[in-house]
Amino acid sequence: MTTGRDQIGVMVVDDHAVVRRGLAVYLESAEGIEVVAEAADGQDALAGLARMAAQGQLPQVVLMDVLMPRLDGISALGMLAEKYPGVRVVVLTSFGETERVHAALQAGAAGYLLKDADPDEVAAAIRAAARGEVHLDPAVAGRLARQLVSPPMGLAALTARERTILTLVGRGLSNRQIATELSISERTARTHVSHVLTKLQLPSRTQAALFAIREGLIDAPS
Repeated sequence: MTTGRDQIGVMVVDDHAVVRRGLAVYLESAEGIEVVAEAADGQDALAGLARMAAQGQLPQVVLMDVLMPRLDGISALGMLAEKYPGVRVVVLTSFGETERVHAALQAGAAGYLLKDADPDEVAAAIRAAARGEVHLDPAVAGRLARQLVSPPMGLAALTARERTILTLVGRGLSNRQIATELSISERTARTHVSHVLTKLQLPSRTQAALFAIREGLIDAPS
């Protein structure tokens, strides 16, 4: 949504009302940015985006927390990227573990900031996202750079979501069944499975199941 004078329309999503309102107040004072909607969690955000889409007024950027009730930020991110590919998402959270960062970026995040970020950096990340760029918190970028030098192998290479996917593959679930189990689209499930096989350098779901047994994620069939 391009607002008056080509302002960047932003939706703020956080389950803490005080944090949400504080972000909105600051962003309203930032040059070139206008808060056009707020939401308390991922489910609320998707419902709000659906209403805005019906009016042809989608925001350009969604600023979203990760850990929220009902529907967390990572799950909402994947759904949002699939339904509204033109809307960019910047994650703003207290959690900077590499695993979460990877999950967010793989789900389509255009930025990842920690909540101790300077307010000006939050605004800069939103502007970068609106330009189609990716903006990472310096601390997060440093961890990713170190990991590129010594990338994790095996199970350590998988995100929490991918470990769950591996466990479900090991139990013999199809992509459709995995999608139902995790309340995601079949396309998203298929993508996750592909990422797991690629990261583990495995040729098939059968080999993935055997890997899951060896790693103790599931019990061997009796």
